[in-house]
Amino acid sequence: MSVNILVTGSGIVSAVGNNRPQTLTSLREQRSGIGRLRYLKTEHTEFPSGEVQLSNDEMIQMLNIKADTPTTRTSLMGMLAADEALKSAALHGKSGLHIALISGTTVGGMDKSEQYYLDFFANDRYTDYIATHDCVACTEMIADYFGLFSSVATISTACSSAANAIMLGAMLLRDGRADVVVAGGSECLTKFHLNGFNTLMILDRQPCKPFDAHRNGLNLGEGAAYIVLETEASCRKRGIEPLCRLSGMGNRCDAFHQTATSPDGDGAFLAMNEALHNAGLAPSDISYINAHGTGTQNNDLSEARALQRIFGETIPPFSSTKAFTGHATSAAGSIEAVISILALQENFIPVNLNFTSPMGELPLLPATAQTPPRPLQHILSNSFGFGGNDTSLIFSAL
Repeated sequence: MSVNILVTGSGIVSAVGNNRPQTLTSLREQRSGIGRLRYLKTEHTEFPSGEVQLSNDEMIQMLNIKADTPTTRTSLMGMLAADEALKSAALHGKSGLHIALISGTTVGGMDKSEQYYLDFFANDRYTDYIATHDCVACTEMIADYFGLFSSVATISTACSSAANAIMLGAMLLRDGRADVVVAGGSECLTKFHLNGFNTLMILDRQPCKPFDAHRNGLNLGEGAAYIVLETEASCRKRGIEPLCRLSGMGNRCDAFHQTATSPDGDGAFLAMNEALHNAGLAPSDISYINAHGTGTQNNDLSEARALQRIFGETIPPFSSTKAFTGHATSAAGSIEAVISILALQENFIPVNLNFTSPMGELPLLPATAQTPPRPLQHILSNSFGFGGNDTSLIFSAL
């Protein structure tokens, strides 16, 4: 990228922690957040998932929101994560800056639509929640809570949504259309989610095993994460110390299938290749890969083949952190971006939990040790969505 895009703040809420310190501790202690569903009211309790360990009421209290204010779980998690990101970037209460919010989500406020659907027809008690259903409404609720954003946008490209939000944020900065961008995504678990993925027959009834020969599907998750992006000139002007650099990004769509990835990982290969070219890096420069790694038969083999096409026989240490958080779908790209930034700052590799046996078709060995073979300098983070909308981001040490 011709303009240096720096990361000056980050915030995260997921199954392994309600903020960055808790998340870091869980990753270090190799403690997964996958477990029995607690907050989502569903008959399908046989599927372990990665829920954020806060009720809606608890989040409302933490955020000092009036109890009768129409809110959704997606927006509440987004507020918590964005609040941490803004505080870490020393942006609360700032004026005179064009600050943009770009948020990725696909489910939006569907949790409340499911809860009150029959009431919508029978009475007027919950009609305010009809307006909270769509994806844009969740982003607007997050923006309204802070009252400091000059522009707002919503990205909905399935599981690459949050990564694409980050990519769009960098483009706005590069083109001088914003001074600061808060970019990421938020997504709550819903019955629509669970039933839909169950219909696709890709949910594991046990903790997921990314890149393992015995992998049997994914565990769904939820959460939110945002990073604060700004230019080098903005950092100097504000006197803020950046965390790292967003050095490369790439998005490609192979349009192979509505849900499946192409057998040879064409979209993934093209996205990673573009990110490397965008960053001006060679494959050998990458120190660690935070893989998409859902734990499904199709995805993991396809991504592994794409990695081999890019890196040959010398694939850097790689792992999927979805065995920690579950697959947070539209929020996955930003959750894993924040995890990648934590790994870069702390110089450790989040291990690939539950791995025991390499895949027979392509016996790659994901990382099971936290200590990197060399200091982490450039981290590649992959987020691949339904329809073949694939995005790769590269975060680099300063």
